[in-house]
Amino acid sequence: MRYFIELGYNGTKYVGWQIQPNGLAIQAVLQEALTKLLRQPTYIVGSGRTDAGVHAEQQFAHVEIAPRPADKPDPTSPKFIHALNAMLPGDIAIRRIFPVQHDHHARFSATSRYYQYRITRHKNAFLPMLSYYFRPEVDVPLMNEAASLLRQHTDFESFSKVRTQVSHFHCQLAFAYWEVLPDDRLTFHIKANRFLYGMVRAIVGTLLDIGQGRLSLDEFNEIITAKDRRKAGRAAPASGLFLTEVAYPTEVFLLSI
Repeated sequence: MRYFIELGYNGTKYVGWQIQPNGLAIQAVLQEALTKLLRQPTYIVGSGRTDAGVHAEQQFAHVEIAPRPADKPDPTSPKFIHALNAMLPGDIAIRRIFPVQHDHHARFSATSRYYQYRITRHKNAFLPMLSYYFRPEVDVPLMNEAASLLRQHTDFESFSKVRTQVSHFHCQLAFAYWEVLPDDRLTFHIKANRFLYGMVRAIVGTLLDIGQGRLSLDEFNEIITAKDRRKAGRAAPASGLFLTEVAYPTEVFLLSI
C-alpha cells in the first residue's frame, strides 16, 4: 500500500533532503526511523530535493508499506505518528500519514511548489539559521519590478546550478514578489510547477543586486535570456529559504477522507 507522509523540518544540520555520501540527509533519518518502526526495509521518495541548510514548512514523501498484521498499528493512526515522531530528532516533525492510490507519486503528481526566502534587516539572536541577516538598504519596488519580469520567461537556466541532471530548464511561474513585513523584514514569495537546483537562491541573490543598484532591469532581463549561470548573481545563503507548500490534485487526498 502506498502512503503519503506530510512533514516539516529545520534543515540547518542536514546536507539536504536527498541521501548523499558527504553528510546526514533528512531522507536517510526518516527512512531509518520508519525501517525500525515498521520492521521492514523502507525507502521514501520526496516531492523535491531541498538543498543543504534549506528548511521545509511543508514537504511530502511517499512510502510503500506492506499490509499489516492485525496486531500492528495503523500507519495513519495518531499512535503510529506519535511513535515515529518520538524516534525522530526534534528538527524533523511528521504531521500526518495517509493512504493514496498506487500511482500517486510525491514528486511527479505535485502540481506546484511554493518557496519563501526570508530576510532580517536587524540582527536577531533567535533567527540566525532561519533567515538571512542582510543589512544594506535595498529598493524593494525596483526588486518587485524585476521579479515581475520573471513571469515573462519560462527558461531559467541562468539560475540553475551548472552540473544538474535535468532534461530542460523550463518552469511555469505562478507568482514572484517581495513583501515588506514589520520590523523591516523582507520575504520573497515564488511559486512554480517546478524549480531547478539552486534556482530560488540564485534569483534572490540577483534581485538583491538590483535592489542595491548594481544591476538594471535591462541587465536583469539579459541575464535571464543569456541562459548562463555565470551571468547571474551569487546565490543567497540557504538559511533564509523555506519550502512552504507543495500542491497536489484533489484526487490524491481522496483515500484519506
